[in-house]
Amino acid sequence: MKTRLLTALLVLAACQTQGPESDFDTSDLPGSNFEGPAFEFELVAEGIYQARGTGNVAVGSNAAIIINSEDVLLVDSHISPAAAAALIDELRAITDKPVRYVVNTHFHFDHAHGNQIYPEDIEVIGHEFTREMLTTEGSIGRTYAHFREIMAGQPGFLEGQEGLSPTPPNTTLSERMTLFRGSRKIRLLFFGRGHTGGDIVVHLPEERILITGDLLLPGIPYMGDGFPSDWVGTLEELKTLDFDIVVPGHGAPFSDLAKIDHLQAYLTDLWERTNEAYSQGFTAEQASEQIDLSDHSSDYPSLRGPGAPLPAVQRIYELLANEDSNQ
Repeated sequence: MKTRLLTALLVLAACQTQGPESDFDTSDLPGSNFEGPAFEFELVAEGIYQARGTGNVAVGSNAAIIINSEDVLLVDSHISPAAAAALIDELRAITDKPVRYVVNTHFHFDHAHGNQIYPEDIEVIGHEFTREMLTTEGSIGRTYAHFREIMAGQPGFLEGQEGLSPTPPNTTLSERMTLFRGSRKIRLLFFGRGHTGGDIVVHLPEERILITGDLLLPGIPYMGDGFPSDWVGTLEELKTLDFDIVVPGHGAPFSDLAKIDHLQAYLTDLWERTNEAYSQGFTAEQASEQIDLSDHSSDYPSLRGPGAPLPAVQRIYELLANEDSNQ
């Protein structure tokens, strides 16, 4: 595939440009007491941006911004209502068009806990599984507890969780949906379980861009709610699409599509080596310390010796213990 990445990076606060009055007053939300911009915007293609956190306040995931002829579609809503509202406010730096659609790539708190700021006339779209998890408070389960402790020191994180009410998508899909916004075609696709049970990717066929959430990242994704054995096949389905650029849920856009193969190989070996440790009677903690994936260090330089992420190993143990249901 031909690869092109436009890397015009805009680090702009909303107050630096003139624009319409924001529909969201960030000062009314817990965690909104921060200085400077919350986001930086990277131009990926005409009308397509990635928003990444500046570090001035915890935002969790990236967002993708798709500016259409009459409206805007956002992919993911961040870690808190304050972070979601900050993005709406700072969008004035790049567009005066209204946000009409939000897509949740999956249910995790850092991608979906901003949903509650959106009024009913904004269409929040997710997989059926994502709605189920947000409806049953799955986004404040063990993964949330794990990262809440890790992220407690990040600016505005704990404050941003005050008054939180996990809010599900108001529109769902089971496999695919296509939006036609002016001349732009936006495909929402579910290829199978992976990072969670309901990962959606957003495909822009004309622009040859794929927005992947946490299904495919520049590095090794978190796997505490994943389905590693299914994930390999789900990634294989991505290869059937035409795209040159990946806009991930964490990290910068990339055009090295060999990263799909790298993650498939890592997942395969992690599953097999964890399965072996499970069969030998090791505890998940013991297996996590002993499993060696350093043969993947050319693709993932942080793998310098024995050791696998404990949440990933615990999740695989859980799946192996319940193979009949694989839940």
